[in-house]
Amino acid sequence: MKKLPIGASTLTSIKSENCYYVDKTHFVKQLVDNGRYYFLSRPRRFGKSLFLDTLKQAFLAEKKYFQGRFLEPLWDWNVKYPVIHISFGAGVLESPEQLNEVLSYNLDHLFESYQIENKYSLPNIRFQELIRKLYQKYQQQVVILIDEYDKPILDNITDTPLAIKMREGLKNFYSVIKDCDQWLKFVFLTGVSKFSKVSLFSGLNNLKDITLDSRYACLCGYTSEELQTTFQDRLEEVDLSLLKRWYNGYNFLGEPVYNPYDVLLYLDSMQFQNYWFETATPSFLLKLIKNQQYFLPNLENVKSTETLLSSFDIDRIELETLLFQTGYLTITGQKQVGVRQVFKLSYPNLEVQMSLTDYILHDLTTTDLTTQENNKIALYESLEAADFETLEKTFHALFASIPYNWYVNNPMNDYEGYYASVFYCYLAALGVELIGEDTTNRGRIDLTLKLDDKVYIIEFKLADNSNQNSALQQIKQQRYFEKYQDSAATIYLIGVEFDTEAKNISRFDWELVS
Repeated sequence: MKKLPIGASTLTSIKSENCYYVDKTHFVKQLVDNGRYYFLSRPRRFGKSLFLDTLKQAFLAEKKYFQGRFLEPLWDWNVKYPVIHISFGAGVLESPEQLNEVLSYNLDHLFESYQIENKYSLPNIRFQELIRKLYQKYQQQVVILIDEYDKPILDNITDTPLAIKMREGLKNFYSVIKDCDQWLKFVFLTGVSKFSKVSLFSGLNNLKDITLDSRYACLCGYTSEELQTTFQDRLEEVDLSLLKRWYNGYNFLGEPVYNPYDVLLYLDSMQFQNYWFETATPSFLLKLIKNQQYFLPNLENVKSTETLLSSFDIDRIELETLLFQTGYLTITGQKQVGVRQVFKLSYPNLEVQMSLTDYILHDLTTTDLTTQENNKIALYESLEAADFETLEKTFHALFASIPYNWYVNNPMNDYEGYYASVFYCYLAALGVELIGEDTTNRGRIDLTLKLDDKVYIIEFKLADNSNQNSALQQIKQQRYFEKYQDSAATIYLIGVEFDTEAKNISRFDWELVS
């Protein structure tokens, strides 16, 4: 069996001797027929750059790349358009001066390759001059393709003053587009995040955002049909349900898609691993989680409006928005609330659930990796066996393993959610099914855990000296267990109380629902 090329093309689902192809060229025709200015946000490593290259080759009339593809008989290959293709994907820019240097480098290359003279130094003026002269030289409107348009901002998102400077530099550059309408045939910008038009694309009112347009939901990524058709010979001995659980689940208001980067690497090695997650470190997310003292079990059941998902700005960053746009959460449901659409968000798949919570766990506890892994194994085995004596001991062990100096001046250790979040991360990193803030007709369960035919209903509380009900009594009084009495063979109730002074569990109660 031949080795699978990691850069498998997005052009067509027809397989050749040297490569596999997944056909996305019908989207090229669809885009050009229905508009001129487009914006698409997708997570990193999702095929945005490859699709941009497909657009580029079509507008350059490179018919040889489209033989036998959907687009071949539907495109005018006699017309060639000048294309401006700029990417910010390589490297990290750490200052406005570096940004200007990269812009100048890209423009220098374009002026040189099209053999056009340039006499200006400012990037925005040079950009406009390039567009105008390309139009004059070729007597054809110009195509602009910009990849990773937002990367200079996201690279500095935790440094607000610097991120604002990068935003203003890009805004100045992109503002040229709106003044060049008469010379432009087609504009397509891609990125991970979507900043508001006011902050970055002021005046470009005709920029059409197709990020959550169901017609383009599968533009990037592989559908189940594309996967099974294209890679049929590689999937003969693959457990498709497990492959789906690991790498499928990204939903942009259409058919869910597989992460293409994960699929290609898995089919090359035939090993389930966290391929996509390991390509970048979400350190900026950890800072937001700490600053907002975010209750991490909520990641299982986030609710958001389209407004919250659509865009954000540097001085108004919502954690849920960033998690969605960067691919750590995806749409798992939606419903109408009044005149608004409300979306339910959760992890797209097992890879993201396990990897993200494992990463957060290390930051929450600074516990060494060996201890963390031992605690996770002990937790799983005690839950699988319903061994509550071992489970309680493991609870104590995992909190006792957190170094005392971690708590010093740490804003997270004084709130109930921190202890619940640590426990949650341990479980989520194992890949078990969890429901955070699980809604019932009597209230909300802090955490519901499903394992085999067992359901664990867990309530967390901070210990105090009042006569308030214990965590277990609260579960029983609210009768949270009734939600699962018809669907679960066995239901266990667990009440966990934490002592902030002792920095460990002060009470652990459990009961079997008869």
